[in-house]
Amino acid sequence: VQLQASGGGLVQAGGSLRLSCAASGRTASRCAMGWFRQAPGQEREFVAGISRSGGMTNYADSVKGRFTISRNNAKNTVYLQMNSLKPQDTAVYYCAGKETILSVGVVAEHDYVYWGQGTLVTVSS
Repeated sequence: VQLQASGGGLVQAGGSLRLSCAASGRTASRCAMGWFRQAPGQEREFVAGISRSGGMTNYADSVKGRFTISRNNAKNTVYLQMNSLKPQDTAVYYCAGKETILSVGVVAEHDYVYWGQGTLVTVSS
């Protein structure tokens, strides 16, 4: 499975951005997906996850109520809508995936196996 993230950019605090992650490959449609981020000098952290069906989601406490993860299974694409952005949201954002059976919900943070290249989000104050 190959993952291609896009949509990063420069935005002012309080603004919005939508990230996209296009998945390709024979088993791409069977993947639960997630978003992670890594700020300069910090470890990578989990942001949000979504089940293969899209019926279950989970979020880091720091983004709850501001970010929304969704997916379009017909396009094998996952989105991260980011609203009310803060300077501390500045980071390189990565999408990740793992094949699951349909009945499984979101993937545990350490279980993702496929990773895309990052897309940089910069929030200015």
